[in-house]
Amino acid sequence: MPQQRVFALPRQQSLLLPAVINPFVQDTNISKATLIKCVLLGIFLVPLRVILMSLVLTLTWPVAFIITFKQPLKGAVEPMTGWRRFMCERVMTALGMAYYFAMGFRVVVKGKQVSSLEAPILAVAPHSAFFDGIACLVSGLPSTVSRVENLATPLFGRIIRCFQPVLVSRTDPDSRKHTILAIESRAKSEGRWPQVLIFPEGTCTNRSCLITFKQGAFIPGVPVQPVLLRYPNKMDTVTWTWQGRTAIRVLLLTLCQLYTTVEVEFMPPYVPKEDEKKCPPLFASRVRDTMAKALGVPVTDHTYEDCRLMISAGELTLPMETGLVEFTKISRKLNLKWDCLKKELESFAAMASSCKGGNITIEEFARILKLPVNPALAELFALFDRDGNGTIDFREYVIGVNILCRPANTKDVLKMAFQLFDVDDDGKISLSEFNSLLRSALGVPDMDVTKLFNEINADGSGFITFNEFQMFASSHPEYAKLFTTYLELQRYQAIQELPGDLELAGQIRSEEATEDSISDKKDD
Repeated sequence: MPQQRVFALPRQQSLLLPAVINPFVQDTNISKATLIKCVLLGIFLVPLRVILMSLVLTLTWPVAFIITFKQPLKGAVEPMTGWRRFMCERVMTALGMAYYFAMGFRVVVKGKQVSSLEAPILAVAPHSAFFDGIACLVSGLPSTVSRVENLATPLFGRIIRCFQPVLVSRTDPDSRKHTILAIESRAKSEGRWPQVLIFPEGTCTNRSCLITFKQGAFIPGVPVQPVLLRYPNKMDTVTWTWQGRTAIRVLLLTLCQLYTTVEVEFMPPYVPKEDEKKCPPLFASRVRDTMAKALGVPVTDHTYEDCRLMISAGELTLPMETGLVEFTKISRKLNLKWDCLKKELESFAAMASSCKGGNITIEEFARILKLPVNPALAELFALFDRDGNGTIDFREYVIGVNILCRPANTKDVLKMAFQLFDVDDDGKISLSEFNSLLRSALGVPDMDVTKLFNEINADGSGFITFNEFQMFASSHPEYAKLFTTYLELQRYQAIQELPGDLELAGQIRSEEATEDSISDKKDD
């Protein structure tokens, strides 16, 4: 009975697809009956609520002006004290709650907020809407992180200054460093500053999971109080993500509801252990796990950089979901920076732009490589196609190129390949030598490889030098893995032809499987 070839499986579990594929989409459909109901209610509720909101803002701005009068324009240098702090914590909070009431919000508070001495930082999640600012009001107007440009915003600039925010500047290359130092300084001020409230996800999601927490809230190594946000309403009108409703539509739909419930739950403070103080990513991960368990949702390794890749995918005429790769996991395990992933996306787009759904089929894969579908190419395709659905998406492409192909692109492998092509050993490959080997290797005697030859022969000399061969392999790493896969298949088939040598065949297959598994794996 013929032996079955052992492929490079099982896959590394940590690189499998996440529990939630796209946490940045809001695709809730509204029925016609619900829409009609919203319109009828909106005719009366929207004008009334807009008037009430305007009245509250009219009262809020003078109070904010009095509180911030003669205060530094570029942010707080020293914490507010005395009557200023009292007005922030009491008067501004009351006006803010009145503003949310005017919008139709019903706020339910669970748990107990601890003092800044017990937990200097409040970590709020999930972050899914611009209405999440309610957490700041329920917490008594703690400090937040805000862009410095926001202070110059008419009307709202004065109100933002009452939060005594930690400021971030897009024009300052050292802004991130200064922000972290400011958060750490306030967190260790022993109660002089208000608590610092941070949304550690850094961007809005659809609340289906918790994405990667940024480290800013966890670098100081001080106790953190997790704060959970829930919107337990029959219809979700508040979620505002990268794909879905516009901000105006979200606001109008919310104003058209009789009321919108929001729950703010203060969990017990999380006190970091010594290993967590020394490792902010570990601290952030464990706080996230604690919050996810309380919410009953999974965690994923998506982050804001995935959103940037989504936008890039859209600009490259690919479906926006193409850019979702779980950036935190991919960048850590494959040692890739965002710029590198952006280049990989551009390369993928050049291949997949003509493919339905933005995924590559085996026929398209063969066309891109300018080769026919054959056993070696089919096995390479199977190595890329991690979920076995018959197509390669961008995430699979990135993993495949960096784990499977680039390690096969070593100088020794390329030299061996070049020597096999260079039949007469003159240090260059002619078109006839190139044709002969590829036709034999791929089992297609009538295949025309002139176009592929000319692409490798960059200087048009009619011969391929080793430097040209190496440069082409560097920019097309799929070919190196295709070549090594072909050699493995040839070796395997040769073993099968040896009669009575099944024990040796099994041993070599085991070694091959080990090598393949290692090539498809990096340490967790």
